[in-house]
Amino acid sequence: MAPKDKPYRIYRGGRVKGPIRPESPKSDRKADRDKANGPDPRAYRGPKPARRRRRWVRPVVWTLVGVLVLALVWAVLGFLAFRSGVKEANKKLDPRAERALTPQDGIMLSNPSNILVLGADNGSKSRQGDVARSDSIMIVHTDPDEHRIALLSIPRDLRVDIPGHGEDKINAAFAYGGATLTIKTVQSVTGLPINHVVVVDFGTFDEVIDALGGVSIDVPKPILSNKFECPRATQAACDRWKGWRFQKGEQTMDGKHALIYARVRENQLNPNESDITRGERQQAVVSAMADKIVSFREYLKAPFNGDDIVKPLATDLSAAQILQLGWIKFRTPSSGKLKCRLGGTASNLGGVDYIVGTEENVSVIAMVTGKSAPQPPKPASGPYGPGCIVGG
Repeated sequence: MAPKDKPYRIYRGGRVKGPIRPESPKSDRKADRDKANGPDPRAYRGPKPARRRRRWVRPVVWTLVGVLVLALVWAVLGFLAFRSGVKEANKKLDPRAERALTPQDGIMLSNPSNILVLGADNGSKSRQGDVARSDSIMIVHTDPDEHRIALLSIPRDLRVDIPGHGEDKINAAFAYGGATLTIKTVQSVTGLPINHVVVVDFGTFDEVIDALGGVSIDVPKPILSNKFECPRATQAACDRWKGWRFQKGEQTMDGKHALIYARVRENQLNPNESDITRGERQQAVVSAMADKIVSFREYLKAPFNGDDIVKPLATDLSAAQILQLGWIKFRTPSSGKLKCRLGGTASNLGGVDYIVGTEENVSVIAMVTGKSAPQPPKPASGPYGPGCIVGG
């Protein structure tokens, strides 16, 4: 019997011994891979099940839309009320005063501005009759590109040359020619172009602060004022009354007390205080009012009191320009805020007490405009020394 041949397979590399395994079909090989490696992620598995919709998404979206629309409508109503009040304030300004102003270069948001703020002392009478002298004189200098705001207080007893009237106290300019002559006098004294003017009627000043819900004032030192505007009912009680008292520290003042605080000229607890110190208190009240006006709480109340907060004002500023001032103040850091004052030496000329200015006032103007670094009053300059301090 012939020997049985062993089965073999022939490859190019030679003969391979062993049993011949039948070729597996491709479908079987794929099944083996799927079993070993799992299903092919690229394989089609049929239609995907529909995702369950999150039912809370749509209500949340519509709620946010509603809040945004309500905020926009509220802002428009507040602006309309505010603009209505500003238009009334524009009508109260003497047209001659507006013509005396130096035109503003561009918009206030990107260009320096000088705003003259005058407080009319309705409690006093001028030598000309019924027209009151200005109780406070202040310049607000804004420089938005440098993020700087400077408040320059001018003492009311500063002796200056009033155009057409000669040497006199600067507050007499308001009595002689109202805001118009005061603008011309201040421009002549400081060399600063006055772009805008705000005249505050102290007769209704307290109503604005009450409409704001009061203002927060940080009183640096205790005050016992001289006697003025006695709150007592009888003359005998007023004779026993010592004066208005203000404790040291931060406190909320209503309109009546904020106005009194701004008008205190003598502090019985500190005889070194002067009309200069009084100007600093006025700056503090004005700054506190500005902070309150641009606050979020006032935004919520704007549709109801937007016209009330400008009731005591007469100004050429538009509603949009006042809002620009608020934005400039909001963006200015404490390091960019200056509190400055002009000053001089106390003198008695012809039986009248004056503050006679010195050459240091020129340096103060340079500090206000940013041409030189701010410097506080020199220690030897006395209670009326001019200078600038940073912050607040």
